[in-house]
Amino acid sequence: MATSIADTILPKPSPPASSFKSSLLISKSVISFSATPRKFKPSCSLTVSSSLPQSNSASSAVTPTTSPAHDFVSRYAPDEPRKGADILVEALEREGVKDVFAYPGGASMEIHQALTRSKLIRNVLPRHEQGGVFAAEGYARSSGLPGVCIATSGPGATNLVSGLADAMLDSIPVVAITGQVPRRMIGTDAFQETPIVEVTRSITKHNYLVLNVDDIPRIVSEAFFLATSGRPGPVLVDIPKDIQQQLAVPKWNQPHRLPGYMSRLPKNPNEAHLEQIVRLISESKKPVLYVGGGCLNSSEELKRFVELTGIPVASTLMGLGSFPSSDPLSLQMLGMHGTVYANYAVDKSDLLLAFGVRFDDRVTGKLEAFASRAKIVHVDIDSAEIGKNKQPHMSVCSDVKLALKGINRILEKGAKLKLDYSAWREELNEQKVKYPLNYKSFEEAIPPQYAIQLLDELTDGNAIISTGVGQHQMWAAQFYRHKKPRQWLTSGGLGAMGFGLPAAIGAAVANPGAVVVDIDGDGSFMMNVQELATISVENLPIKILLLNNQHLGMVVQWEDRFYKANRAHTYLGNPSSESEIFPNMLKFAEGCGIPAARVTKKEHLRAAIQKMLETPGPYLLDVVVPHQQHVLPMIPSGGAFKDVITEGDGRTKF
Repeated sequence: MATSIADTILPKPSPPASSFKSSLLISKSVISFSATPRKFKPSCSLTVSSSLPQSNSASSAVTPTTSPAHDFVSRYAPDEPRKGADILVEALEREGVKDVFAYPGGASMEIHQALTRSKLIRNVLPRHEQGGVFAAEGYARSSGLPGVCIATSGPGATNLVSGLADAMLDSIPVVAITGQVPRRMIGTDAFQETPIVEVTRSITKHNYLVLNVDDIPRIVSEAFFLATSGRPGPVLVDIPKDIQQQLAVPKWNQPHRLPGYMSRLPKNPNEAHLEQIVRLISESKKPVLYVGGGCLNSSEELKRFVELTGIPVASTLMGLGSFPSSDPLSLQMLGMHGTVYANYAVDKSDLLLAFGVRFDDRVTGKLEAFASRAKIVHVDIDSAEIGKNKQPHMSVCSDVKLALKGINRILEKGAKLKLDYSAWREELNEQKVKYPLNYKSFEEAIPPQYAIQLLDELTDGNAIISTGVGQHQMWAAQFYRHKKPRQWLTSGGLGAMGFGLPAAIGAAVANPGAVVVDIDGDGSFMMNVQELATISVENLPIKILLLNNQHLGMVVQWEDRFYKANRAHTYLGNPSSESEIFPNMLKFAEGCGIPAARVTKKEHLRAAIQKMLETPGPYLLDVVVPHQQHVLPMIPSGGAFKDVITEGDGRTKF
């Protein structure tokens, strides 16, 4: 038997689909991936049982079953017993897993021993479990494939918590596997025992405690299906050590046991609803698109929609890259540190097309004032998000990709539909000229925004960018021109410092040959600096652009603005020697055998970044920047567009 947890956080019930014709239909309607280096093959098909179980659920007759990939060949004979750990590893292989981020311990040793017997799966050894889960996220965010991390019981499992919460908030498909103490010891406060299922109940999409070795094939298959279908998210599988050691002959064709979940998966969008959206568009004079992370798999459909309508696009932090930032119709990012013209467009609009978003507080500010003049159309795959923060005038619970395809078909057929928003676009262009993104210089010191602009220029906007959390994160969102989906990796909802470096590891593993740059701050970088060892040992060609201001920059900015510049433990250097850069980041790199350099003057920056990019393998560039810089524009927390701040820095008294 197996205990499955977290039923309470499944999406709100919606009417079940009338029929599922094939597994392909399921994949198209609820599992969406971008173009990736290799194809992920969900090992899920559908069978319809001949009789209903006792449950009254209309969908309980429809049960996905696990089935081996068509080209998969097991290294075991069909009836050959093998350890539970080997069954787990083969189950991962059958899901198409090629890379895992696993750190061993007493309760997970059996899994690691089994991994050494696999010819298909590579383990990239992190130096901390948090580094492992953030790397799995970077892998998933940059490729669209589910990321896999493995940790031992107790402190190993609890070190995954921040990453799981991050994946939950940002809807990232991650499968986390943890070792657990033997079944007989569960609940006895055994050495390195934590009830990780209970600990992670509210920060995972679903989780499992495996209590029967025969359940491993089904549970692993369900875990990948749950992580990647509907609104993606993290799934945890906790496996006691005695289960890992038990011998068994696996049964690979077990049906899934997810009747409630299957009934909640969204249907194809209703044609009449899509026609109603088109009618609202035709009646609008000042429409604007508000697109989020839910549009990352719908980039081509979104671009076609904009081509057909001419509607300008504002993106959330998570949605960057779904529409090219350099396009004339791009308003770039909206929200607290969004452009003035993006926030102006939302404030003045009469129709807000909210696609794949959740009306986060860092976007909306004061909810009552957000898009107060507009009719709101909300399209999202998760019914729980619709009306949660902002009540829409019209909503469609659907995969945004399918909704956009349907809307585009209607627009392409509507020859009589004449959409002309030239006056609205001209009004917004005036705002772009009046309030461009800019920054002030500090004599010879390097403006951090300029460093990011140079990086954008020298990489032609094609690099995969990861970030930590803070000022550097916002400047990277503002000044790096993201061209395509999945090249922007950042901790959005949770705002987890220490994310950037391990996320870059995951991106480099998933995208060999790509230029991967971690734009980091000294505070965030220090939180997972140990992952330099992983980068060095694996020889991953990750470039680290470290914007070092010796402070927790974003907190300093708030101190300047709202606390009369009183410094409350935000200086990260050495108080006894403030003229020196402390700690010496170059020594961290040197200790791991990674080439590094420091630059302090603006005139030397271009050559330094060029050298970083041209050096084979990993490289750290320590860019010393002034701590007085502020991220602008800024709408104070809980404020409205009328409260936007566009001037001032740490040299100003507020």
